Amino acid sequence: MKKTAEARAFHRTKLGTIFHADSLDVMAAMAPASVDLIVTSPPFALTRKKEYGNEQEDAYLQWFKSFAKEFHRILKDSGSFVIDLGGAWKPGAPVRSLYHFKLLIMLCEEFGFHLAQEFYWWNPSKLPTPAEWVNIRRIRVKDSINTVWWLSKTEWPRASNRRVLQPYSPSMHALLANGYKAKLRPSGHDISSKFSINNGAAIPPNLLAIPNTESNSNYMRYCQDNGIKAHPARFPADLPEYFIRMLTDPGDVVLDPFGGSCITGEVAERLKRKWVCAEMSLEYLAGALGRFKHPANERAVAKRRWLL
Repeated sequence: MKKTAEARAFHRTKLGTIFHADSLDVMAAMAPASVDLIVTSPPFALTRKKEYGNEQEDAYLQWFKSFAKEFHRILKDSGSFVIDLGGAWKPGAPVRSLYHFKLLIMLCEEFGFHLAQEFYWWNPSKLPTPAEWVNIRRIRVKDSINTVWWLSKTEWPRASNRRVLQPYSPSMHALLANGYKAKLRPSGHDISSKFSINNGAAIPPNLLAIPNTESNSNYMRYCQDNGIKAHPARFPADLPEYFIRMLTDPGDVVLDPFGGSCITGEVAERLKRKWVCAEMSLEYLAGALGRFKHPANERAVAKRRWLL
């Protein structure tokens, strides 16, 4: 990287760097086709202004174009771009914005990305919002899904679902124990005898059920102990971990251009990937240091979501 970007380095680890800088400046100093995975949760196009700097819906697509151009330039042909986006409601009406769908179409039709697959992150712990339509008038249900677009530079990005296999359900264990008779189902699907082979784990769906309930992590304790306000819109570690596992190998380069509290960097460090995070808020970066003050080993003893 150029010295101008190097001078903005806020913190370094064995594998990664946090930059206190606009990610456009950081990416401008990166070589073409040098990144294996971009995974991020940018500010959403919310109709109510948030403290973390979201863009208004009407200006969102135009604002995002400069980033899209750089993402495509620095991504390897085998690489992927994963973006987590929350939806938005039209001001004063119980109808939804289409901005995240428009962004997807723009990225594919104008910037040459391919939609490898759409994912949906279901946050079971999300509060019932918007209050006006959900709690007061009771004419909508709570909004608890984020869209997660998995995009790629070519039609054949490097990926393996074997790295995100999940434990079998109790019903699958019962089926394996009791046996299954191969037959044609009413739906027309021909279920062969191979269906009853025990492969040790299940291929996950594209619905990611991940609660966002972090309360006692190294990061939260560090913020509390040092009087630092935690980032108000963190995504849970399991979300970037899923895609880092599935789409990269140890030693690959992972970028989060909207780093926030740098959870992507923490996960990448633990999984032995090289990484770069960029964030413009010094307050958020002050808290992010807590992710690297001690080894991120607390999740090693937690219940694992993946079998690998």
